[in-house]
Amino acid sequence: MKQFTVLLVDDEERILNFLKVKLKTCGYEVLTAHNGRGCLEQVQAQDPDLVVLDVLMPGMDGFETLKQLRTLSSIPVIVLSAKGSYADKIHGLGLGADDYLPKPFNR
Repeated sequence: MKQFTVLLVDDEERILNFLKVKLKTCGYEVLTAHNGRGCLEQVQAQDPDLVVLDVLMPGMDGFETLKQLRTLSSIPVIVLSAKGSYADKIHGLGLGADDYLPKPFNR
């Protein structure tokens, strides 16, 4: 049986660690990246099954990362961000996100 791989992309180590533990407990293989460039590199090298992407990151933000990612892959992307306004959600979904969840979130 194939183990699904999730790539978590966030510059906050606390969020990465929390999500990593939860996903591993549920049986997923978990990769991490701390910025947009790392995300794009991981997608090309590892071909994960899902990307969970933050928006507010230094350097390349999540929206730009998503835009570039969509030129490379149709991998499912869930945006998980503190930018939770209606306009931000519409923007993220318009760029190709499959879902958009605001932080903070419930377990």
